Amino acid sequence: MDRDLKSVVLDLQRSEITQYAVYMSIAQRLKGANKRILENIARDELKHYEKWKEYTGRDLKPSRWEIFKYILIEKVLGLTFVIKMMEKAEEKAEEHYERILDAIPSAKEVLEDEKRHERTLVKMIDENRLKYISSMILGVSDAIVELTGAIAGMTFAFRNSSIVGIAAMITGIAAALSMSVSEYLSQKSESKEGKSPLSAAFYTGIAYMLAVFFLVVPFFTFSIFIALAFSLLSALVIIAIFTFFVSVVKEKSFKGLFLEMSILSFSVAGLSFIIGIIARRFLGVDI
Repeated sequence: MDRDLKSVVLDLQRSEITQYAVYMSIAQRLKGANKRILENIARDELKHYEKWKEYTGRDLKPSRWEIFKYILIEKVLGLTFVIKMMEKAEEKAEEHYERILDAIPSAKEVLEDEKRHERTLVKMIDENRLKYISSMILGVSDAIVELTGAIAGMTFAFRNSSIVGIAAMITGIAAALSMSVSEYLSQKSESKEGKSPLSAAFYTGIAYMLAVFFLVVPFFTFSIFIALAFSLLSALVIIAIFTFFVSVVKEKSFKGLFLEMSILSFSVAGLSFIIGIIARRFLGVDI
């Protein structure tokens, strides 16, 4: 085995033992079918590690950083998200397998195992919060579109950061409650199997309130136009984070989702700028 090929195999070997450790760590906190599936996949990863060890003749330790990273992601963003992230890592590993199939025929067996893992992982995903992604999308998108527009309009109408902050906060809380009730009634009337109307309302309201918090806080900290700039920047960051989450879980284009939501949000904000200027000039608002 030449040096370049051995380096590739060592990378694959370390990846297998690292994924074994990650799967086993996550499985310890699960119950039922998901736990058993993860444990089975972990054992397969260990077999792959032993297979590569036959060629390298070396014992390797898992990457502590990778283990920490994936476990942290799982705790914060959930099982579904971390599984999708690990799937992407396996897809990159498959590219390496394709490169060494001629030199190491047994790599084909490992590659088939990896592809089987992907199918099993997709089927095993049964996470409660995943059912309510549409509700979270509703909460975040509605808050961003409505509140950025309202904040922009009030900024030019009132030009007082405290008044804009208080008005936006009241508007945001009222809108969050309204959206939660609407989502509850919508889900109850549709009676979607497996979805709780109360949980859907909760996820919608929480997503809306989090967006409200980050959009409004700058107005209690900075002067009016600096606050507006930070608020719009916060909206952009929220859109980026949320669309990244959805794009990974739903396997959709991040760029497409991000551009669509950003264009809608800032178009409404721009229109509201104009309305605010008109209101201030023709209604004689002077605060």
